[in-house]
Amino acid sequence: MEENSRSRPVSTGATTEPSPQPISAKGEDTVEVFARLATEMHDAAGVEETVDAVVQFALQALSCSHAGVALYSRGGQPEVPAVTDPVVAEIYQFQMAGQDGPLVESMRNHTTVLVTDTAAESRWPDWAGKVLGLGVRSVLDVPLTTAQGTHGVLGLYSSEPDAFGPDEEAIAHILARHASVAVATAKHQETLAAAVDARKLVGQAMGILMERYDFDADQAFAVLKRYSQDNNTKLRDVAQQLIDTRRLPH
Repeated sequence: MEENSRSRPVSTGATTEPSPQPISAKGEDTVEVFARLATEMHDAAGVEETVDAVVQFALQALSCSHAGVALYSRGGQPEVPAVTDPVVAEIYQFQMAGQDGPLVESMRNHTTVLVTDTAAESRWPDWAGKVLGLGVRSVLDVPLTTAQGTHGVLGLYSSEPDAFGPDEEAIAHILARHASVAVATAKHQETLAAAVDARKLVGQAMGILMERYDFDADQAFAVLKRYSQDNNTKLRDVAQQLIDTRRLPH
């Protein structure tokens, strides 16, 4: 059977917001919808809320059956912060466990991967059988990429074969570009927030040591740092334990 799929290089939890209206064929409506998407993603509280907005818009804009976003975690492994239903979560987990499939290829090679019909897919037979058994016939995986690199993949799924043509793929790329910037911004903000929180915790712990042992600031920080190194524990966690128990870890 001739393979009916192709892969092309890249050319370059839930919110409470109302569901977006479907994108029509009129260009003005498309611009308006994506402008609203950009606003909602900008106003999202964090990474999970941002990608959830992306997933919900994907359902409306592309009329797909399912959608999801997989992001790189700190350890370099993909994680799944937002999916529309358990079907997508099962598809993602199957690929992550076997490290094989279009999602893995899209993440690894930073490419858009299109499977026009899982019933005719021969590149990943185990994956194709699994996905076909879940009622999915078409798959489109688009990387979320910025100048700093690839942050993850937007996955689109349809119960119909040949569901993603050139128009749908073009819209998916626009959506992915919006999502890439929004996710990178949300990740950066969360990192900054975590750094500020850690600095506050260390400052409180230093204050406890300075009061209890009459240390100066340098001595108090040196003690925390030594405990952190000796116990192979993050400085933030050492500080948190001291604050919670008023005792340093053993």
